Amino acid sequence: DPFPLPLSSKSLTDAEPIPQDLLPDPIPRPNESLDSLRARLNYQSRKRGTLESDLLLSTFANEALATMSRPELEEFDKLMDEPDWDIYYWAIMKRAPPERWAKSPLLEKLRVHARNEGKVVRMMPEVPNLERTVAN
Repeated sequence: DPFPLPLSSKSLTDAEPIPQDLLPDPIPRPNESLDSLRARLNYQSRKRGTLESDLLLSTFANEALATMSRPELEEFDKLMDEPDWDIYYWAIMKRAPPERWAKSPLLEKLRVHARNEGKVVRMMPEVPNLERTVAN
C-alpha cells in the first residue's frame, strides 16, 4: 500500500524519511523583526495540513513562543520546515529523529508538550490579535 495509515506499525517501520534534497529550500528572511517572526511562526504552527500537527504545534506555540529567545525561534522555524508527519512522529516518539534533531532541546520541549502529563484538554488556541498600524 503506497499510502499506509499514519499510526499503523507497518507505516512507521517501513517508511523511509523524505530525502532532504526533495524538500523545498526555506525562504530567506534576513531582516525579519522578532514580532514578525513570532507572528509568522504562530500562523505556520496552525496551518500545517494535518489536524494532528496543527493541534500539537499550535498549542505548543501558544504556550512557548512568547518566551522563546531569537535563537530558539529560529530553531523552531527550521523545525517547521520539516514534513508534518515527521515532526508529529518525532514528538510522540514513534520514530527516531534524524541526527540534526536528535539532541535538540526544542524537540525535547515539544515531546514534553506532546506527552501532556497534566491531561489538559487541548483545542486550537484563539488567533492572537496582532494589530498593525497603517501609515496614512
